[in-house]
Amino acid sequence: MFIIADMQAAVEARGIRKLLGGKPVLDDVSFSVGAGEAAVLLGRSGSGKTTLLRAVNMLAPPDGGVMRVCGETIQYNPPDERQLKRLRRRVAMVFQHFNLWPHLTVLQNATLAPVHALGAGKNEANERAKDALAKVGMIERAGHFPSQLSGGQKQRAGIARALAMRPEVILFDEPTSALDPEMVGEVLAVIRKLSAENVTMIIVTHEMGFAREAADRAVFLERGAILADGKPDEVFNDERLKSFLAAGERFRQ
Repeated sequence: MFIIADMQAAVEARGIRKLLGGKPVLDDVSFSVGAGEAAVLLGRSGSGKTTLLRAVNMLAPPDGGVMRVCGETIQYNPPDERQLKRLRRRVAMVFQHFNLWPHLTVLQNATLAPVHALGAGKNEANERAKDALAKVGMIERAGHFPSQLSGGQKQRAGIARALAMRPEVILFDEPTSALDPEMVGEVLAVIRKLSAENVTMIIVTHEMGFAREAADRAVFLERGAILADGKPDEVFNDERLKSFLAAGERFRQ
């Protein structure tokens, strides 16, 4: 069922389908995320979570269905390159494995997108980057290179890089899965802070405690289909999710 959020939708997906190797990875998926909402995508590995996330910013264009982002229906077959550029300015992504340029400092990594995607001048880009680094507690590491950072610091630098774009939506692809357990908390604290500030986010995560506490909406996928969609407490009380968790899928509590 297609559920409309109470607030204006920032992302709307209707009947999204995606095939890989002739097999459906997403099968008639419909959901929405309201402006200012933090939504988590839950499910076992291979359930379609990351594919759905990447469909939002057309890194994995769907094979069917309708995707609306920030009020604009996205044309993807064939793609409209000018529209895709607008989309990438409005939607930022934080990757699982950081994807920082190793030869650039933290500050330089955070200024690249404002310069190349937005056409910002050097002073504006530096201002955006410093504001973003301060928000994630990394301003003192602005002159460091990625090799000088811990995993948690690298991921916070990645979040700052996304924030420097001042996007309308931020996508997180399992932002803590590549971290040692002791570093997970510092990254989740940043995401909780953004959630409290009503930043629109869609987050693929295995952090169940975080999903219950910080998310406004939870979407549970299985085999490319949505089995439950709603408030976290409602979704976690769904018998199908309870059965799934009890079956032994490894999630962090």
